[in-house]
Amino acid sequence: MGDADEHPTRFTVADGEGDRIDRVIARRFPASSRRRVTDLFDDGAVRLDGKLAKKGDRAHAGAVIELAREPATPEDLRVQPDPEAAARLVVLFTDDDVVMVAKPPGMPSQPLRAGELGTAAGGVIALHPECAAVADDPRDGGLLHRLDGGTSGVLAAARSRGAWQALRAAFAAHQVDKTYLALCDTPPVSRACDGPLAQRGKKVVVDHTAGLDAHTSWEVVRRIGERVLLRCTATTGRMHQVRVHLATCGAPIAGDTLYGGQPLPELVGFFLHAERLTLPGYPTVEAPLPPDRVAALAALER
Repeated sequence: MGDADEHPTRFTVADGEGDRIDRVIARRFPASSRRRVTDLFDDGAVRLDGKLAKKGDRAHAGAVIELAREPATPEDLRVQPDPEAAARLVVLFTDDDVVMVAKPPGMPSQPLRAGELGTAAGGVIALHPECAAVADDPRDGGLLHRLDGGTSGVLAAARSRGAWQALRAAFAAHQVDKTYLALCDTPPVSRACDGPLAQRGKKVVVDHTAGLDAHTSWEVVRRIGERVLLRCTATTGRMHQVRVHLATCGAPIAGDTLYGGQPLPELVGFFLHAERLTLPGYPTVEAPLPPDRVAALAALER
């Protein structure tokens, strides 16, 4: 390691410590996950010998690494009650074990930065403080699954540890039914996609060698000019799954510029809506389309 009097955010790579710079930083901060270390590079918060660094750069012995901040630990990211976020959620169902809400587009499911407000998890624990203690990840606030920030719709959280464990197991066993509405720029070339998915930086790609199993099917709800509104069923819950599978089949989601979608001025984020959710032993819960989605459809149908 470097000199003992160095500040943790500026240190010299010691003899025998040389490696890829992301690995050097990860060893310096063992309480932080690799994802949190990667966040530093995504934010331009790492310099190597005074120059902006990429996570694949080599840091040799004697090199100086400077961080704009330390990588966050799980405890740093513990979700905080957020009454303003709670006011933006619509409660769709609640009992002693579960609460289901409608998340608006543009709201992250959980905090990605220490002290981050405006998340669904923060809103949930403002409504039900007991949710904060039930999940393994302190960021989750009891959430049983997550939606991308740009995705609207049904999001479920557990209010007890037993319910969280049982329902997380149900998600893992593909015993939860989920449907989404997606407005796509063009019709897809197939009715389903089972391309295995792997994360590559901020994107997810179909990777038949290293990807995780994923399956999405869809049916046409209606055509609107060149665009098409689809109802999608996801039997697995991979990151960006519906977005990537549709884009892979030639039908990027409207507004989803990360995967080739065309912007729509009426939209917050992109037009993907978690329409329905059925947990084992619970009634199906449905979330209405948010105003921006309604406005986008109305504008296209004029």
